[in-house]
Amino acid sequence: MEKRILGQGLEVTALSLGAMGYGKSRDIPDRPDMIALLRKAADLGMDFFDTAEAYGPWTNEVMVGEAFRGIRDKVKIATKFGWDIDQDTGEHRGSVNSKPAQIRSAVEGSLKRLGTDYIDLYYQHRVDPDVPMEEVAGVVKDLIQQGKVRFFGLSEAGANSIRRAHAVQPVAALQSEYSLWTREPEDEIIPTLEELGIGMVPFSPLGKGFLTGTIDADTKFSDTDMRRTVPRFASQARDANQRLVDLLRNVGERHRASPAQVALAWLLARKTWIVPLFGTRKLERFEENIGALSVHLTADDIRELNESRVAMPVEGSRYPEEQMRRVGL
Repeated sequence: MEKRILGQGLEVTALSLGAMGYGKSRDIPDRPDMIALLRKAADLGMDFFDTAEAYGPWTNEVMVGEAFRGIRDKVKIATKFGWDIDQDTGEHRGSVNSKPAQIRSAVEGSLKRLGTDYIDLYYQHRVDPDVPMEEVAGVVKDLIQQGKVRFFGLSEAGANSIRRAHAVQPVAALQSEYSLWTREPEDEIIPTLEELGIGMVPFSPLGKGFLTGTIDADTKFSDTDMRRTVPRFASQARDANQRLVDLLRNVGERHRASPAQVALAWLLARKTWIVPLFGTRKLERFEENIGALSVHLTADDIRELNESRVAMPVEGSRYPEEQMRRVGL
């Protein structure tokens, strides 16, 4: 599979598979199937996988560790710290916590659950406004010097936080939402990353499923589906945003590609240091998504997709108001 280089020389496959959706609750009912999917993804050449202590909490990391037992040297695992997880019970207390003692405890727990003695990429999951970024970066720098962590990452951080962290410990990657319907990073974040030589790992590159063309105004979400609370997924917003999916479908027809493949191909064409991070529970969807690597958009395709930000403004916020207050800090 095609490789790309993020910041600080971190080389990974051009697409990454996230395991978040496999462990939203402590119980993972289809756990054997998910482990099989992760192993199959590695067999097919993918080497970049994403998890976090908060997914479950904890159960997701355990599953990822089991999936890669015996092939640890063939994969690169990213995990995250930064939410206020009780390090004795695993209780998610709802807020953020990047105090040095919390980070040092969290990394030990993640190493144990993943069954490894190092983490390839260690992200701060959300910026903690009560802990100076220099202090957070300093702790991660110590962990890198100790060999427990190889690269430092941030998630949903603002430009100022990125600069402050990078000055203490060079940042390899920023993980933030970026897609054809979340274009805000283009204003300040992407120029900052390019200036500092930091890679980007966009999560939700398919708009939490909307850009695949399988969701419309009539789609019903289960009571446990987080999209029920997202303004962008209100029925009226979905109806208004359908024209972006129609554009993806039209471009895809020129290349015999699905809307999902076009959405991923557009991100891949943006910068050589962008590595989209998608999630799926099904092998056929995984194979469809990695097919985006073979979709080569023309200059006209890219221009038309780029112009959609103005021509087809997206209706609805990407998070509820409370969650939006935690991003861009």
